[in-house]
Amino acid sequence: MDAVAQPPRVGEEHVNGILMIEYRPYQKEIIQRGADIVRKHGFVYLAMEVRTGKTLTSLGIADELGAQNVLFLTKKKAISSITKDSDLLCPPYVLFVMNYESMHKLPDVKWDLIIADEAHGMGAFPKPSKRAKDFRALVSKTKARVILLSGTPTPESYSQMYHQVYALPSGPFHKYKNFYGFANDNVDVKLKRIGGHSIKDYTAGQSKILADMAPYTISYTQEEAGFVVETTEKVLEVELLPVTYEIMRKLRKDLVVEGKEEVILADTAVKLMIKMHQLCSGTIKFESGNSKVIDYTKAQFIKETFKGKRIGIFYKFKQELHALKSVFGDALTESLDEFNAGGQVIALQIVSGREGISLQKAEALVYYNIDFSATSYWQSKDRMTTKDRLKNDVYWIFAKGGIERDIYKAVTKKKDYTLNHFKRDLLNLF
Repeated sequence: MDAVAQPPRVGEEHVNGILMIEYRPYQKEIIQRGADIVRKHGFVYLAMEVRTGKTLTSLGIADELGAQNVLFLTKKKAISSITKDSDLLCPPYVLFVMNYESMHKLPDVKWDLIIADEAHGMGAFPKPSKRAKDFRALVSKTKARVILLSGTPTPESYSQMYHQVYALPSGPFHKYKNFYGFANDNVDVKLKRIGGHSIKDYTAGQSKILADMAPYTISYTQEEAGFVVETTEKVLEVELLPVTYEIMRKLRKDLVVEGKEEVILADTAVKLMIKMHQLCSGTIKFESGNSKVIDYTKAQFIKETFKGKRIGIFYKFKQELHALKSVFGDALTESLDEFNAGGQVIALQIVSGREGISLQKAEALVYYNIDFSATSYWQSKDRMTTKDRLKNDVYWIFAKGGIERDIYKAVTKKKDYTLNHFKRDLLNLF
């Protein structure tokens, strides 16, 4: 567990040879407002967009509250990027940072303030996730005050708010015993037919959910913070090997491709969608559970196209990382510290790398593949943004005739790419 602080920061100046951090004016204002809300309600939700400094602001609130033992919960990937500035902040309280998955390893400390980073990760519904249940148990045990952090509190549905705050006894939805009681008053429940069965769909949360959260929430945008960054996205298409297209055509037609030792089976629509997605980047997971890179075209194209540039590469499937390692060799790292220290190329998995880290040292972001999630699209492509950066270059590497363009069309419209999309688009592939 490490002491932490996180950029961005307004001023950096040397005092007696020591580099110091100074809060931006808007951060100072939010620190005061946030502390007042915590004093009144026991928690605050900082809904501040990425790169506006919500982590540093939350630590300022902890200081303003006179907290003594502060626990900072975050994703494992984010720890190294926020630890490096801990010496600059020198907080007057005891501060620990730990990833959510290790909550059960926490020492027996009476935390008086808990900061929950990327709080939307607890937003699953209608059943609470393990993370949400563990967080609730921790808050119940310690009676700690809470600061919730997220740049996208409800990225896909207002219903995602319930399990983020159901642990908090002073929250607006604490009167409900569970999500279903909450949904009766706050969600337009619909019936959806899946596989011949009707199930309840709780996605259509009402706008009153955010209205009820307003007294506990401080929102702040990049525009308000003075960001003027221009993000340019370019789609680059590559022609895969003929054998890769041959496999995809046969799989679409027969739903099975048999090799000498392995079998590719797509006996359901979901499996067909995933297999096609993998093949469009030259990888495949066989029915046996084994995986393999069958086409290095994308990795080779990225190496040749961005030669000499410092780039961040986002990939989706594990075998895509193997392809990148094979092509880039020692020039590629998975460590943010190594990349920031002068590394040429960093590779990050989209979901684990889309939050809580900064790739401000990169000259461009390059996507080996694209995720089905609209949240992944909007969050990950903003990893380079800083207050002083004027331009971001983002490149998408798609297989010619593949599925990626259709996924891109959906997520750029803030829609997840679903099985229904795939069934419609399948006829037009290749």
